[in-house]
Amino acid sequence: MANRTVKEAKNVHGTNPQYLIEKIIRSRIYDSKYWKEQCFALTAELLVDKAMELRFVGGVYGGNIKPTQFLCLTLKMLQIQPEKDIVVEFIKNEEFKYVRALGAFYLRLTGVALDCYKYLEPLYIDNRKLRRQNRAGQFEIVYMDEYIDELLRNDRVCDIILPRIQKRTILEENNEIEPKVSVLDEDLDDELPSEDEKPDEREANRTNENSASTVRRPRRARSKSKSRSRERDRRPAQNNNGRSRDYYDELEEFERQRNRTRNRDKQHEDRRQPAPRQDRDRERQDRDRERQDRDRKPQNRDRERQDRDRMRERERYGERDRRERDNGSRHDQREREPRNERDRRRH
Repeated sequence: MANRTVKEAKNVHGTNPQYLIEKIIRSRIYDSKYWKEQCFALTAELLVDKAMELRFVGGVYGGNIKPTQFLCLTLKMLQIQPEKDIVVEFIKNEEFKYVRALGAFYLRLTGVALDCYKYLEPLYIDNRKLRRQNRAGQFEIVYMDEYIDELLRNDRVCDIILPRIQKRTILEENNEIEPKVSVLDEDLDDELPSEDEKPDEREANRTNENSASTVRRPRRARSKSKSRSRERDRRPAQNNNGRSRDYYDELEEFERQRNRTRNRDKQHEDRRQPAPRQDRDRERQDRDRERQDRDRKPQNRDRERQDRDRMRERERYGERDRRERDNGSRHDQREREPRNERDRRRH
């Protein structure tokens, strides 16, 4: 019973007002905590208090499709279907911007094309900021006039498909609505010369404007190139098209900046480009040679250690052989001495 549309409600766009919101989103709203606790048994008078508590707009967010409070109150308005005067008061409310945003969204869902243009276009002058929660659950800033423009131009706002409405041009052709007048058109009309104005007066006004712009323009530094300065001096002060010398100065300055930017980009591209194939092969050979040298150093150290050990062994064995030879020579000398000489020495 709590989720049914009131009996006095009328069909909107040929269907139940609650069916303007998709079934899956509608079921998520019915299961939400805010709908069960705050939106139960709300009337049009109590709905205003809940709308003033809103702090952001949005549709659904999160992976499990959670509805925002703004979307819950929109479905509640579709369920109870408040009178048109109440909705208009929502839109005209200047103190609470989210109440205005809620009323504009409800009118776009249920109203006809003529009412949408009539009540929503005046809100283009409202430049206040609105917080909007996107699908990822993050908040972003949008202005009221952008929000109203999305309601009149886009097919989906706040994750809800909006009903189609007639184009404004069709209503203007049928004389159902007055043509839209932009403030920018008046500024353009002031700048365009009138047909009654004489050519001499136009030329004088253009010269005055050029002189005024020359006074406002900051002083430019002198160019280091003498050839360019001579070329500027040789040019006429004003050509057939009415362009002064300052025009060519600005053009040359623009060309210099563009060339400087191109050279800088080219240098960055040259730095990013990979080295030629020969250089890469040479670098690879150098790395392999260094790796081989590092691998060869332990082998050289081992070979030197073995050579030192071998030399020590040779010296050790050579010393022993020398001793043995000395001892053998002494023994032979004793044997060669006469026996009586040995006996004499012994005595």
